[in-house]
Amino acid sequence: MILLWITLLLIHQGYGLIPVTIVQLGESAIFTCIYPDLEHSNTRVKWYKQSVGDSLKLITTLLKGTENATFEKGFSHYRFNVKHLVNMSSLTILKTIQEDKAMYHCAVTTWSKDEWTSTYLSLEGNTLRATNVTVVQWPTLSDPVHPGDPATLQCSVLSDSENKKCPGEHSVHLFGVRSDKSYPNIIYTDGNGPNECKKTSDTKKSCVYHFSKNFSSSDAGIYYCAVATCGEILFGDGTKLNIE
Repeated sequence: MILLWITLLLIHQGYGLIPVTIVQLGESAIFTCIYPDLEHSNTRVKWYKQSVGDSLKLITTLLKGTENATFEKGFSHYRFNVKHLVNMSSLTILKTIQEDKAMYHCAVTTWSKDEWTSTYLSLEGNTLRATNVTVVQWPTLSDPVHPGDPATLQCSVLSDSENKKCPGEHSVHLFGVRSDKSYPNIIYTDGNGPNECKKTSDTKKSCVYHFSKNFSSSDAGIYYCAVATCGEILFGDGTKLNIE
C-alpha cells in the first residue's frame, strides 16, 4: 500500500494525469464526478476516502432520487455535503482539517459499466508536520554515465527520536522517473536496512542508503528518495541521471 501511495504522489507531482485539488486549510473543497454517457436511472455512486497507507473508507452511497444522503461512520453531514444530479455527482468538505488530506475516489456503477475517478486533496497553510525526519539526496546531478557503467545514488535520512510523533520505523524507497516512460517505477526498497547509521547527538541519528547498479541508456531520468513515516511520505529533491 505504501509503494502504491508513493507512486501516486509522484504522479501527482507532474508525471501523470491524476488531478490534484489544493486548498487552504479551513476552506471548503469540492470534488466532482461527471458521467454524461451513463443512464441516470441505473446509476449508483459511491464516494471513498483513502489516507496515506490506509485502505478505502466508504463515505456515502447515492442512488437515483437520493435527497438526504446517509453518511458512513466517521463522516457527518456537519462536515460533508453530497449531490447526485442527472449527469454528475459532487462531494464537498465544508471546512477542511488536517486529516482531510487524502485521495478521494468516485465509483459510478450501472448495469452495463463501471467508472472510477480519483482526486488527491492537498492542503496549504498552517498544517502540522507529524514527522521528525529530513531527507537529503546526493548528488542532485550525476556525472555523465556511459551505458553499462556503474553509478551510485545516496539518500541520507536524518531523524530525531526526542520529537518522534509515532511508533515504528520509517521505510526508504528509491523511485525512478525515466525519460522514456510516463509513470514512475520502484527501483529499490530498504528490505535490508541502511548501509550505515550514526548518532549525531543523544537523540539524533543519520542513516545513509546507497544504491548502486549498472545503468543502461533507457535508465536516464530523475531518481527520488521517498521516506514513509508517521502517515506522511517525504521526498528528496531528486537526482538527475545523465546517460551518454
